[in-house]
Amino acid sequence: MSALTEARLVVVKVGSALLVSAKTGLVDRAWLAAFAGDAARMRERGQRLVVVSSGAVALGRTRLKLPKRKLSLAEKQAAAAAGQSLLMRAWEEALEPHGLRTAQILLTPDDTEVRRRFLNARATLETLLDLGAVAVVNENDTVATEELRYGDNDRLAARVAQMIGADLLVLLSDVDGLYTADPRHDPTAEHIPHVAALTEQILAMAGGANQTAGVGTGGMATKLAAARIAAGAGCATLITLGNRASPLAAVEHGARATLFAAAETPSAAYKAWIGGSLTPQGALVVDSGAAAALRKGKSLLAAGVRAVEGRFDKGDAVVVRDGDGRELARGLTRYDAVDAEKILGLRTTAIAAVLGYESGPLIHADDLALAHRGAAEP
Repeated sequence: MSALTEARLVVVKVGSALLVSAKTGLVDRAWLAAFAGDAARMRERGQRLVVVSSGAVALGRTRLKLPKRKLSLAEKQAAAAAGQSLLMRAWEEALEPHGLRTAQILLTPDDTEVRRRFLNARATLETLLDLGAVAVVNENDTVATEELRYGDNDRLAARVAQMIGADLLVLLSDVDGLYTADPRHDPTAEHIPHVAALTEQILAMAGGANQTAGVGTGGMATKLAAARIAAGAGCATLITLGNRASPLAAVEHGARATLFAAAETPSAAYKAWIGGSLTPQGALVVDSGAAAALRKGKSLLAAGVRAVEGRFDKGDAVVVRDGDGRELARGLTRYDAVDAEKILGLRTTAIAAVLGYESGPLIHADDLALAHRGAAEP
């Protein structure tokens, strides 16, 4: 499938039912080794890869010999703490023979919902990808509570795809895509290979007989919810059968899957969100040189800023105005208002001497939405 081979940046969600044997409670090393071959092939094509991996609780449960019943929150947290190292060791041992380095990222909802933490997490992920690592992401179940958690790794994977501007989200499931009904019970059910838009009719297919389709804590409903988040961020979603050797290679060779299209590019969707869905917490007034640079798609440097208005924190949305008060853009600032005032007019190379740190431009071009752009929240 071309969507899988042509994507620049791919997020793949791997559930615990694929990674951990139901019989032994240990890592299914044969499956993981085959998937590692998929990952290596993607990297050879020049694609960048992030894996969102479940499995820590299941592996920790076995290690701690916890009873086969529903675990309490404290027991889940303990199991996650005991199993996360086993999970990462399994990924390292599978990927290292292919020359792929791994890095662990543990997230909580605040890391993708709170702007400042969102920017910090995104910067870490982007740096790891730039360094050639395969980032393995999981929810930080050791501290997550029932009230403050993603609930399933489908949603987490969609938020990660949104955060890093992925082109494609792959959800490996126990079904090979979306059907008009549950094919296990309805022989007339038809497979849907392509979904152009997540209409109410499509979303309704996740209920009823399809509701339990899917591994782990999620079902088809959670997968469609994840696809909706991803689509809003300009990211397509692919749902396919994971319980087979080399599931990504299988799709490339024509195996069934359902592709949910994205209406626009990740960059366009992200900038539309910045431009229209975030309430500005302050403003930056720039000189004519900075205004001209912004219109050319450049970052906003401290050297071109003449005044700071309002009290804002790092990661907040701010308005960028020219000296006549015209709005030029909106963006996410990399400095709070206090530090921004201290570095007005300074070159980027001089910032560290004043603040003791340097985070680059006041607003990076990637985080700027010019005033003429449209907007819609992902």
